[in-house]
Amino acid sequence: MTVRVLVVEDEELAAEAHASYVARVPGFALAGVARSAREATRAVEAAREKGAPVDLLLLDMNLPDGHGLALVAGLRAAGHHCDVIAVTAARDAAVVRQAVVQGVVLYLLKPFTFAAFRSRLEQYAEYRARLATAPVEIAQDDVDELLGTLRAAGEGPLPKGMSAETMRAVRQALRAAADGLSASAAAEAVGTSRVTARRYLEHLSDQGLAARGARYGSAGGRPEVVYTWR
Repeated sequence: MTVRVLVVEDEELAAEAHASYVARVPGFALAGVARSAREATRAVEAAREKGAPVDLLLLDMNLPDGHGLALVAGLRAAGHHCDVIAVTAARDAAVVRQAVVQGVVLYLLKPFTFAAFRSRLEQYAEYRARLATAPVEIAQDDVDELLGTLRAAGEGPLPKGMSAETMRAVRQALRAAADGLSASAAAEAVGTSRVTARRYLEHLSDQGLAARGARYGSAGGRPEVVYTWR
């Protein structure tokens, strides 16, 4: 399902850049741009009345008519449950702490590259996808995995030739494999070649997100390289 995004940013050039970035990330659609807290409130209200509520705010903290966190508090009080990613230059630890208290799911500091922006949105999309498929009653491991998706540092931009979609599939397969995966097993799970699967697994290992080990067969011979999610 497409994530409807409202960009809340008072600086014109930054607002245009963030809006264009949203349009470049698959699975996300721009619901509008608001240049103030008042405009944002009206946009969120209007979207709900039309039956197409805003799913995600990309929120600057310093707005001309109030603080971003005051906007979030007002929206929550009015029954709006859209998620929030802070996109701001505010580096005050107290602001970050209060943002966490008010349910801001991710925090992206300016200035940043499109790759960093895309990484945060893909991280958020993975969280939503996992939440949508979670059972009604979940176990502790499920909770840890959901929250871990948001808290993960992210791998940054992928090497040339790698796709975010395939990387997401490899990560999900690896996380689901309690005993780890070989390149052959990962290839079968994802539907790609062994060489391709190994390249993605090696990248995860290089990033410190997967551990590389060896598994020996019962008949002896050369050990098989196995990757385990950290």
